[in-house]
Amino acid sequence: MNRTDRLYALVEELRVVSPRPRSAAWLARRFEVSTRTIERDVGALQASGVPIWAEPGRTGGYAVDRAHTLPPVNLTAGEAVAMAVGLHRLRGTPFASAAGAALRKLVAVMPAADVAEAHRLAGRVHLIGDGPATPVPALVAGAVTAGRLLRLGYADRVGAVSTRDVEPLGYLGNARHWYLVAWCRLRGGPRCFRTDRIVSVRPLAERVTRELRLDELDIPRERVRALSLV
Repeated sequence: MNRTDRLYALVEELRVVSPRPRSAAWLARRFEVSTRTIERDVGALQASGVPIWAEPGRTGGYAVDRAHTLPPVNLTAGEAVAMAVGLHRLRGTPFASAAGAALRKLVAVMPAADVAEAHRLAGRVHLIGDGPATPVPALVAGAVTAGRLLRLGYADRVGAVSTRDVEPLGYLGNARHWYLVAWCRLRGGPRCFRTDRIVSVRPLAERVTRELRLDELDIPRERVRALSLV
């Protein structure tokens, strides 16, 4: 955990147990740092205006004024896109409009660089129908975000497994499945890999520069829509 994330987490930890205090030793164990680091972090938070005070004594420690702090809104690009995918499934319900407004509010307070990255990642997600329910392997998701070559073990419809080096370009989801859209170096063209048939994933060091082009896939364009954060 980097220092910025730790500072956010430290305030949230103190908020959760407020008005009870947490000792520096307890917090050091929680965040796997030294007590001196915790003391420096608390000092930095106090200097920035966070209402943290120290309670002396054997059962003392640091406490925060819960009434004057708010939980941090610190969405990553991946978290924003995950929310957009989840909210997509509310289409047609009485809550669809409110859900979209909530996402827009959260995106509005994200740092500009994170917003740009979230829009970039959302542009790699395309949905058909109401969206899928099957999971995407974490290593696959990480490679799409980072733009890294993948070596897949992939099972065909009869279970035969082949090894494919692929350039991950994005996702395609329908009502039943997620597909990894990638340039397959074995086949020399774009392919859609059903994520529940991926039996092994190995990220490689090579960067991917190719971009996703839906017109290269044999899917009627009118059936596909891009995920949106607005």
